[in-house]
Amino acid sequence: MPPTLRAAFAGVFLVGAALNEAQFSGRDTLGAALVTTQFNSITPENALKWASIHPRPGTYDFAAADRYVAFGERHGMFIVGHNLVWHNQTPPWVFQDSAGNPASRDTLLARLRDHIHTVVGRYRGRIKGWDVVNEALNEDGTLRRTPWLEIIGPDYLTSAYRFAHEADPDAELYYNDYSLENAPKRRGAVELVKRLRDQGVPITAVGLQGHDRMDWPTPAQEDSTIDAFADAGFRVMITELAVDVLPRGLNPYVDGLPDSLQQALARRYTELFASYLRHRAAVTRVTFWGVTDRDSWLNNWPVRGRTNYPLLFDRNGRPKPALAAVVQTAPSQEGRPD
Repeated sequence: MPPTLRAAFAGVFLVGAALNEAQFSGRDTLGAALVTTQFNSITPENALKWASIHPRPGTYDFAAADRYVAFGERHGMFIVGHNLVWHNQTPPWVFQDSAGNPASRDTLLARLRDHIHTVVGRYRGRIKGWDVVNEALNEDGTLRRTPWLEIIGPDYLTSAYRFAHEADPDAELYYNDYSLENAPKRRGAVELVKRLRDQGVPITAVGLQGHDRMDWPTPAQEDSTIDAFADAGFRVMITELAVDVLPRGLNPYVDGLPDSLQQALARRYTELFASYLRHRAAVTRVTFWGVTDRDSWLNNWPVRGRTNYPLLFDRNGRPKPALAAVVQTAPSQEGRPD
């Protein structure tokens, strides 16, 4: 029997999955079993996002998040918190005053502090790492014009990390974004995290989201991106890995993925993991965004109702050729660090 993902890469890096509520609550018994067998790190898809946990002023709903953390603790997982500051899935009230006008800088900073102190503080010592700021950059590497930036200014980032560090001084703090393999955005991200570090912000690692396609990023792009952050003194995590196998806007494989494409996907994952392993000194975690193909957000993006096949387990939880290919990339047990 082939080793599990968590066993194959033991001592190399953590291998994680993003969980939906059905999985960490136990309703999806198949998905939960795959998680506990294959992975040693978990990230919540939605349970810790602002809209889920803090939907109204003064009202927190920790029910789902508590179940998520309890699931991780019960199974000895490295538990990730995702996320604290984002321009999406944040209720409009956060950025408004009682009349519906933009909130003042002081008001929004106070809300940010309250949210982070409350959420991070509740799970202090239990959630081990946080995606503090998510997707703050445009494709050209400049800061995205979000309400956070427009109302508070660029120091909203510094404030968010400082609030998180105050709430749990021992938690790892991450910056997380997509398309950092593209040079302009990568340059902006390297400059951003170095600037924050120079301001005393304790950023542990940068998350490369890994929303990959069959032909992007190239191995050279992946290598140079990991190198750029590692050379700047940051650890790297692959945080939302999935490979979109469908042509953009089309849905040609509703009855199943042809074997030729199954094999091509296996080769693609082999290529990606070869890059992660070349940088094993810098890469500390690889997290898939979803457990089975049925769970993937790529079934509904960029077009709803697609039948996509981006992960290592099919819609019925069966291993795909890509799983064996990934496991086979793992180095032998000999010579591994403890």
